[in-house]
Amino acid sequence: MFDHVADSIGQPDLIRVEDGLVCLRFETMKVVSALGAVRHLLDRGAVRPGDTLLDSSSGIYAYALALACHRYGLHCYIVGSTTVDDTLRTQLAVLGASLEQMEPTSDLKLDQSRRVQRIGEILEENPHFHWMRQYHDDIHYLGYRAVAEELERELGPEGVTIVGGVGSGASTGALAGFLREKSDDVQLVGVQPFGSITFGSEHVADPDIIIAGIGSSIPFGNVAHDRYDIIHWISFRAALSGSIDLLRRHAIFAGLSTGAAYLAARWERAENPDRTAVFIAADTGHRYTGSVFSRHREAVDLASLAPHQVPALEELAMPWSRMNWNRAPGPRAATTPRAHDDHPVR
Repeated sequence: MFDHVADSIGQPDLIRVEDGLVCLRFETMKVVSALGAVRHLLDRGAVRPGDTLLDSSSGIYAYALALACHRYGLHCYIVGSTTVDDTLRTQLAVLGASLEQMEPTSDLKLDQSRRVQRIGEILEENPHFHWMRQYHDDIHYLGYRAVAEELERELGPEGVTIVGGVGSGASTGALAGFLREKSDDVQLVGVQPFGSITFGSEHVADPDIIIAGIGSSIPFGNVAHDRYDIIHWISFRAALSGSIDLLRRHAIFAGLSTGAAYLAARWERAENPDRTAVFIAADTGHRYTGSVFSRHREAVDLASLAPHQVPALEELAMPWSRMNWNRAPGPRAATTPRAHDDHPVR
């Protein structure tokens, strides 16, 4: 029995969708990182019940942090993306979280930059607030240790390929790092949208959208580039087809980044049939009902899609590119000093 709904939501399901292809399905994945980070801060005495935790979010982390604050008796203040919808706004209000949402814009890069700027202004006005820095503080890795241990129990420590969208980097980087403590035979495959600075695709624009929740227009300190073996860049329309196929074929209703990860994992599994590919479903598909699932007739047969294998970032091309990253450092424009506390998890 769980003591709080946040503990329940943080428990993922492992679903074998095909031979050698497994879905690590969360209701809301970032609850794992938020709970782990907040517990760590409370244990250290860096925050105390009644304090206010502040951060920026495109949606999923806002809900996760609000639940963690509710769980531990803290106040929550979110600077939210223009993509935060009515359902989430209502949930945050009832949970007691404060939401300051950016004005609507068609430019998600501008939206992200404005949120970061606003965080600085709020901290100047309220220096007693604790900025969670989900994009830069690797305490957000901590909660994934239990998930990695569950993966190891179910699948063993070797021959596993983790595939997932790279936003802040905590989920994929943490899972690979913890699994590699037992065996280095763990591959990590990151999934990116075009237009993201994180792995150097900012020069290739997707005319539809940058997939919310993964990718970035600013450097993220939590992305450990040197943990990734392979990177896939996937367009909105290809990811849409992945999400529709995942629901139609396997009845898994998940978000757009999951559709992209599913597409990449199918490819990696076909390329390496002796390995088990585990793709991360970070959230449900509810907030994509209108923008993705109502457009199901636009989805193409996944058999008609294949990545361009590129040797260099200059050769990236829509709608899907794949590159052997080989645990290399990140592009200069995407790197920023990583934030460590007195208990670093890298």
